[in-house]
Amino acid sequence: MAEGSSTRKRLTVPGRPSLADRLVDPFQRFGQLQAGGGVLLLVMAAVAMVWANSPWAESYHHLWHEVKVAVKIGAGDMAMSLGHWINDLLMGLFFLLVGLEIKREVRDGELSSPRKAALPVAAALGGMIVPAGIYAAMHWGQPTIRGWGVPMATDIAFALGVLALLGKRIPVSLRLFLTTLAIADDLGALLVIAIFYTENLDLNSLGIAGLIMVVLVAMGVAGFRSLMLYMLVGAVLWYFVFHSGIHATIAGVALAMAIPARPRVDARKFAAFTREALDEFEQGGTGGDTPRGRLRRTTVDQQELVHAIESAGAEAGSPLHRLEHTLFPWVGFLIVPLFALANSGVHIGSGASQAGAEGVGGEMRVGLGVALGLMLGKPIGVLLFAWLAVKAGLAVLPSGVRWGHIHGVSWLAGIGFTMALFIANLAFAGQPALLDGAKLGILGGSLVAGVVGLVVLLVATRPGGGGASVASDAGARPADDGG
Repeated sequence: MAEGSSTRKRLTVPGRPSLADRLVDPFQRFGQLQAGGGVLLLVMAAVAMVWANSPWAESYHHLWHEVKVAVKIGAGDMAMSLGHWINDLLMGLFFLLVGLEIKREVRDGELSSPRKAALPVAAALGGMIVPAGIYAAMHWGQPTIRGWGVPMATDIAFALGVLALLGKRIPVSLRLFLTTLAIADDLGALLVIAIFYTENLDLNSLGIAGLIMVVLVAMGVAGFRSLMLYMLVGAVLWYFVFHSGIHATIAGVALAMAIPARPRVDARKFAAFTREALDEFEQGGTGGDTPRGRLRRTTVDQQELVHAIESAGAEAGSPLHRLEHTLFPWVGFLIVPLFALANSGVHIGSGASQAGAEGVGGEMRVGLGVALGLMLGKPIGVLLFAWLAVKAGLAVLPSGVRWGHIHGVSWLAGIGFTMALFIANLAFAGQPALLDGAKLGILGGSLVAGVVGLVVLLVATRPGGGGASVASDAGARPADDGG
């Protein structure tokens, strides 16, 4: 989730803060931090691990995997465990946000032109191929080969959170590179989920879902801009995708592709209207001084002007941006942490009781394959493919970015938490011992990759440090070769 990665200065509305403002402000500022979602995600993962290995471990399993929640739709019922509702329904909003970010980047961002997209896309491609190859080589010819997709994904919230710890020492262009890499990585993971982890297709439901997508696209062409309307139709789309055999969260990505990305009002016309309205606002004041500490009241006409500016602002922004801005806090600070709480709990040593000695061996091999994919495959793949793209003249290093920076970010790309856990649940559904092994590999591999990445970036950004100068020299040559 890349929301909040903009470098634009945040505007603060003038005015004297109330007691309520002072109480809420620290939480709002935490919510605006890039690291905020990652911190909460880490806390929930730790809570899940402690809970799953405490005397109340049985309650953890019972709550998330045995408590059934039934929803009556028409003549039928949909009954699933609480964990399944989180993974299939709530995570659909996570994938909707991912889809919106991908669409924004493809239209207007770092993926909008081949030249801008070449480096992060090449890095993301290497970061998917090499980890999957390492895992596949370790499990070739075995049923556990299904887990090859687990170490492919990068958790953008965690990765950007670690990067944010270094503050202004990190070039803005490096943040954009990591964000774009993770978004391209997410796109690859979505394709893997849709193609390789889909079984038993119901063609009737899939056909109805296709017709609903046609309706959504037609709504965009016709100029419908109500987010509520799109979400209602999207809920129907989710229902039929769920019954089609494709994982229901893909409906979130499909819905994102239909959300209009164009504003209705031209930017210059909006700026001219706003200036004119503000001039009228200033001329419409009541005049005179107010007692010290008192706010000057607005007139009825001024309040009408404020409303007109708000309405024009809504038309000048795209529905895509509005929905992305609305979803970000809910996804980053509620849905994904809840997903982590429901899915990160692994009872250490549970493999022995679940599958015997052979199961323990399988669990360990799965965990090792995932961990090596994240700890070694990700940094090797990202760094190698980025270097090859620059050497081949297909890409250049962003301004201010050196190979030492790319090296550090390649390790951060090995933090594969949310999407990796999600794919693990698909790959090892009904195989709790192997799923636990995959989860341990994800947690361990992500931890090592994050710590090493932070250390590498600390060395690379140290003022006058040898790592920085070496990285600078190394980065200049490939960039020049490509330029």
